[in-house]
Parts: sequence; C-alpha cells; structure tokens
Amino acid sequence: MSREPNPITEGPPVPPAQAWGHGRAAFAFIFVTVLLDMLALGIIVPVLPKLIIRFEHGDMSMAATQTGIFAFVWAAMQFVFAPVMGALSDRFGRRPVVLLSNFGLGCDYLLMAVAPTLSWLFVGRVISGITAASFPTANAYIADVTPPENRAAKFGMLGAAFGLGFVVGPALGGMLGGMGLRYPFWAAAILSLANALYGFFILPESLPKQRRAAFSFKKANPMGALKLLRSHPELLGLATAMFLYYNAHEALPSMFVIYTDYRYHWGTQLTGWALAGVGVGSTIVSAVLISLAVRKLGELRTLFTGMVCGMVGFATFAFAPNTAIFVIGIPLLSLWGLTSPPMQSLMSRCVGGSEQGQLQGALMSLFGVAGMIAPLVFTQVFAVAIAPRWGFHFPGAPYCLASALLVGSLAIAWSVTRRGVQAGAVSEVSAAK
Repeated sequence: MSREPNPITEGPPVPPAQAWGHGRAAFAFIFVTVLLDMLALGIIVPVLPKLIIRFEHGDMSMAATQTGIFAFVWAAMQFVFAPVMGALSDRFGRRPVVLLSNFGLGCDYLLMAVAPTLSWLFVGRVISGITAASFPTANAYIADVTPPENRAAKFGMLGAAFGLGFVVGPALGGMLGGMGLRYPFWAAAILSLANALYGFFILPESLPKQRRAAFSFKKANPMGALKLLRSHPELLGLATAMFLYYNAHEALPSMFVIYTDYRYHWGTQLTGWALAGVGVGSTIVSAVLISLAVRKLGELRTLFTGMVCGMVGFATFAFAPNTAIFVIGIPLLSLWGLTSPPMQSLMSRCVGGSEQGQLQGALMSLFGVAGMIAPLVFTQVFAVAIAPRWGFHFPGAPYCLASALLVGSLAIAWSVTRRGVQAGAVSEVSAAK
C-alpha cells in the first residue's frame, strides 16, 4: 500500500536512485537556504557590539569584555550542538533539521530585537549559537546529492553563499542600524522565517530512509563526534590539518580591525572597504575559481595552492611596512579559499553516506574549539608583541603565527595525501561502508 510523503520530514521527494541526477536542483535549494541564513547572521554583525555598548552605558572597556564573552559563548554553543544537529540529520534527514534551525533563528532574532536588558541579549546569543549549528547539515546535504568527484566544486559554491552573505549582510545591517540599532534584528528575523517557509515548500529531502543511521548520544556529544575523526588514520590527519586551518582563520576576525588601526591608522570606512574586499574575493574564488582549479589541477594541487597563498598572505600582513603592501595580502588570502572545499571533499570520502552529518558536525565542533581558543591566543600574542616591557616591538607577530599554523597544516595534509588518501584509502573505506 502506497504512503503519502510527510511534508515536514520529506518535502518534495528526490528518488534515491536519481539523487545525483537531481543534484543540481537540490543544490540550488540548499544554496538559497544557506545564503539567506548568512544574510541574517551578517546583518547583525555591525550593530551587536554597539547595542552591547548601549547596555553598558558607553563603558567601552566593559563592552569590549562583554563582546568577547558573547563571541566565546557563541563558539561554545557551536562546539556542543553542531554534533547533535549532525547526528539528528543522519537519523531524521537533513530537511527537518534545516527547517527547525531556520525557524529557531527567526524566533531568536525576534527575542534579540526586543531584548530589554543585556542578559536577555545574552540568552538570545546563546540560542543563536545553538540554532546556527545546523550549518554542518548543509554540507552533509551536498555530500548526499553530489558524486564524490564533484564535491569540491559544490563545497566551494556553498562557500560562495557564505561569502556573499557576509558581504551583503553587514552592509545592509549598517544601513538599517543607522536608522535604529534594533532594525537589523527585525530584518534578520524576517529573513530567517522566510527561509523556513521557503524550505518547507521547496527544499527536498536528500537522505533516503535506507541510508539513515540510528541516533546515539554517544556519537552526538562533541567528544563522541570527534571519535569519528579518529576512526581512520587518513581522516584523523586531514582533521588535524583542518583544525590548524581553522585556528589560522581566526586571525582575521580577531585581529584585522585592531591591527590595521594600530599599525596603519585606518579609519572605520577604510576598514569596512577592506573587509568587503576580502569577502568579495573569497566569493569569487568559491563560486568560480575552485571549480576551474579542481578541473585543471585536481583536488590535491588545488588544496596545496590555496594553502601556500594563505601562508604568503598572512606573512604579507605581518611584514607590510605600509597600507599599499598590506593590501597585496588581501587577494592572496582570498585565494586561500581554494583550500577548504578540496579538504572537505577528501574527508567526505572517508565515511559512508549515513555518517556525513556526523562528520560535518565533528568538523563544526573543531571550528567551535578554534573559535574559543584562537582569538584569545592571537590577541595575547599581539599584546605581548607591542608591550614596551618585553623589549621588542613586532605587531605583526599574530599573523606570523597564523602563517606558521598553515605551514603545519600543509605539512600534515601533504603527509596524509602522500600515503594515498585520494588514490586508494578513501575509495576502500567508502566501499566498505
């Protein structure tokens, strides 16, 4: 007897035998979903610190401390709940997790829009960290509907959605924030709730029931999820390289503004244009260059090329004597975006279809750990490097550290792939699954 599909958990069906054939349309759905999510997140970036300053009655020192706590807690929620979201998507499918996240984010932004005190705003930020932890589900969705040889390009396109959201979102948030600090939160709520409606009517399920895995709290907690990364030597090596990559990446959001202000005396407008330039460059790399590079160079050479560009870009930031030289590092760091999609593609081949959500959740937990640790490390290195009492003055030290982290990441990735991850080990593990 035939059964009508459940519109909440399944949506428009994608037949398992034809899933890859429908991959382009399914990818378009998830691309729009991620883009709207990132627009909503990006919109509040320019105004959240200012709202905290208002709650602290203009006390900049206290506001800076509170902003750091907000960032730490958001990353901590990502660390804890990303594996849960990933495991839930492996059990119940990607679609319900994405819909729940979008609806939760919308309600959370409404809460933050009307928050009467800093404590309420803090609660909203905690909820935002939990509900935004569905991003791994989007990556798992791509692995579901894309053949292994095309995943790097698709992961790159998804990265373009992230980049575009963070280019347009802050600009829109700044414009709305000029009319009132609460307006960007209302706009973010509308975007997220509209995204939930879009997903309900349009987004198909990508994970057939026969490929789903039982939910396990042992796997869903952060430590349990990270055990998956230790299940194969190749996967562990690539995960270690990715963790160093994540830590180096934190040098941008944690240091860019304070470093350029201290060393080159940039104003707010120039800083904003420079950050927009990084976002635009990263979007172009993700949307266009990754696909071309993978076709011409292959995944491994694309990965290594991106890593070298990142190393040189951070070194340029560290030693640039003036603004003109510093700006040269921006396109180099944009080309660093060639690294992550091939790395994710290689890692996705190390696990079976029923573990893609768990894998992406584990990677997001690594990102959360880096988000908690690296900003503290980079800011303290900077403080020591410019403090007179230590007898030396080298403000570029944090970016030297970031470049060194990428040297370690490149060395590990090269060692792992040299043993044949792409050629043999990955295919054998995938076949066994």
